[in-house]
Amino acid sequence: MSAFDFFIGAMVALFCGLDRTAILQVMISRPIVAAPLVAWLLGEPLVGLQVGMMVELLWLARLPVGAAIPPDDTQVSIASCVIAINLGRLLQVPSSEIVLLCLLVAIPLGKVGQYLDHIARQINVRLLLSAEERLVNGQFLRAEVQHFKGMTNFAIATLGTYTVVVIGTFMLVPIIWPLVENALYHSSNWLELALPLIGVAVILGTINVSRALTLFCASFGMAFLLMWLV
Repeated sequence: MSAFDFFIGAMVALFCGLDRTAILQVMISRPIVAAPLVAWLLGEPLVGLQVGMMVELLWLARLPVGAAIPPDDTQVSIASCVIAINLGRLLQVPSSEIVLLCLLVAIPLGKVGQYLDHIARQINVRLLLSAEERLVNGQFLRAEVQHFKGMTNFAIATLGTYTVVVIGTFMLVPIIWPLVENALYHSSNWLELALPLIGVAVILGTINVSRALTLFCASFGMAFLLMWLV
């Protein structure tokens, strides 16, 4: 894998990862934004759109709000793009199939982000208590230092997650690819459709709609009607 591509991915991962909870929160951490961004920087924007489209709905109902810590969809989408682009060039295989395999391998590794985020938050609780003590004593500069330490902890967790997902996916995909190559050739189109539909089903299962089944069927029918018209 290219060191330059890894570095570009790491910079995007850091910026988007901090946007999840630590700073800004302007939603650039969403897969539909983060994946096309890193793929565009690596010269393959369509790969990013493909990954973002498939991942976005899967985690849309599980946001890092309050005490909730979902698996890190941001790093999964970014790492999937970086690995898919590099392995696609290295193995000389169709981009659609390798993107799907990279994504399917990376999704379980997103749990690492959940674990590291939890550790960062636990450490930051102690930093908060320290900052409050310094504010009481009038040590405002030292209190501000605790604030930057908290952001640094989130940054370390973000880069750690990105590194684990990238390395894990890069090691596993070349081993798995020969075993599933033929199956992916025949099922890739269905898998690309299935992932967003699973995401839609998850979202409908979390909202309070008495006629969710009717709404889902209507949306499903409209989507296919639009595809047929186009």
